[in-house]
Amino acid sequence: MSAAHKINRLAVEDYLAGELTSSIKHEYVGGIAYAMAGARNVHNRIVGNIFGSIFARLRGKPCQPFNSDTKMRIRLPGEIRFYYPDVSVVCDPNRDDESFQDQPIVIFEVLSRGTRRIDEGEKKDAYLAIPSLAAYVLVEQEFASVVVWRRTGEGFVPQTHDGLNAILPLTEIATELPLAEIYQGVSFVPEAGT
Repeated sequence: MSAAHKINRLAVEDYLAGELTSSIKHEYVGGIAYAMAGARNVHNRIVGNIFGSIFARLRGKPCQPFNSDTKMRIRLPGEIRFYYPDVSVVCDPNRDDESFQDQPIVIFEVLSRGTRRIDEGEKKDAYLAIPSLAAYVLVEQEFASVVVWRRTGEGFVPQTHDGLNAILPLTEIATELPLAEIYQGVSFVPEAGT
């Protein structure tokens, strides 16, 4: 018979304090911190394009974008999670002395082979449980396509926008985002191993 391994869960306060001094970012799921891997240049270019375009459109307005250094706290029944979305938009921000946000209205995640399963599964389910969230946008990096999970009276419904001529409507923040801007300067190259 083998001995059971005891998992030492990390308190939320200890996780938050550790993230302020850590040289790498960690996401937090129910008491366990998971180190985040780096990303390819194409991923970072797409994230930068999204952030820059949203920032320009929202300048001087009440909603503001946050980059991937801003955690989202998600309160689920029985556990708390912290994720670092690639880009988020918040209209009712937390205090400036906090290191996370609670009330995003739009969240963007750029998909890769390594993150797709979590972004389309675990993270999607957690993000869609946030009461303030109106849209969760999944952005492909190997071709021009986004899927937005938009809150409706019947729950969240996916909408797909394909091609560089497509425009992503973001009525939640009174703007839109052309896919040509999301993918500006991007050369579509499949990830190794695909």
